[in-house]
Amino acid sequence: MPTNTITIAPNSAQPLTVNRLGYGTMRLTGPGIWGELADRPQALEILKTAVASGVNFLDTADYYGEDVTNRLIAEALHPYAKDLVICTKVGGARKPDKSWIPFARPENLRSSIENNLRTLRQEQIQLVHFRVLPGGDVPFAESMGAMYELQREGKILHVGVSNVTPEELTAALQMGEVASVENMYGYAQRTTLDDGHGETRGGEVLPLCEQHGIPLVPFFSLVHGLPKAGDKLAEMARQRGVTEAQLNIAWLLHKSPLLLPIPGTSSLAHLRENLAAADIQLSAEDMEYLG
Repeated sequence: MPTNTITIAPNSAQPLTVNRLGYGTMRLTGPGIWGELADRPQALEILKTAVASGVNFLDTADYYGEDVTNRLIAEALHPYAKDLVICTKVGGARKPDKSWIPFARPENLRSSIENNLRTLRQEQIQLVHFRVLPGGDVPFAESMGAMYELQREGKILHVGVSNVTPEELTAALQMGEVASVENMYGYAQRTTLDDGHGETRGGEVLPLCEQHGIPLVPFFSLVHGLPKAGDKLAEMARQRGVTEAQLNIAWLLHKSPLLLPIPGTSSLAHLRENLAAADIQLSAEDMEYLG
């Protein structure tokens, strides 16, 4: 039976314990993760329902939208509950043509943090992942150095990394504490994926996270994985009377106590389905069968 909570930065002076099913806000945007969602009232209701249902870990970024998800979070939930952890990402930006570009120079990261603080209406962000985007020309250590400087200034409580290789995670650990890692991981897509637009790094970091007790926040666990999940997941989902998406979430919760899934959706009905996945119990035999 999986644990219900997970602690981020457990050895720090200010650890963050959250319920072990979060919500990723990226889908609360328009087509191409740009602009407002067509049904804005439903977006606000999804955030309120998630938190009312026990979700106290939200994942966002100021380049979702632009600033769409941050502003929705603030409108729906501010003033925030004391136990709510809002995790954001920096390291990327959007161009007017909606393309994604690296935004990883120290001055870029500082401006992104200031923007997140403003739009989220916070004086300090509890957790910030530095996201590595393909095509960047800034050394990883230079960007991480800027993150730790912002932490020393008090603008960031905990520093994490996203879309990293094991080598990059090792390098970050040599510079300071890494509170969490956010990489792509799911039942049917566990490793790095190169879709022609650059690498999306996968679960190769999980053993290193487990070695150091670092939570891994898996993203894209549904969108890339389910189309090629195979017969086993579909068969067990049919037997249990649940969806394959729900079973994928349950598999993540059982796979490692350090996984903190953040399934996202723009549908209130799908949100409720995703939250119900936390109640699905998988035995050791089930996990061995699924592989």
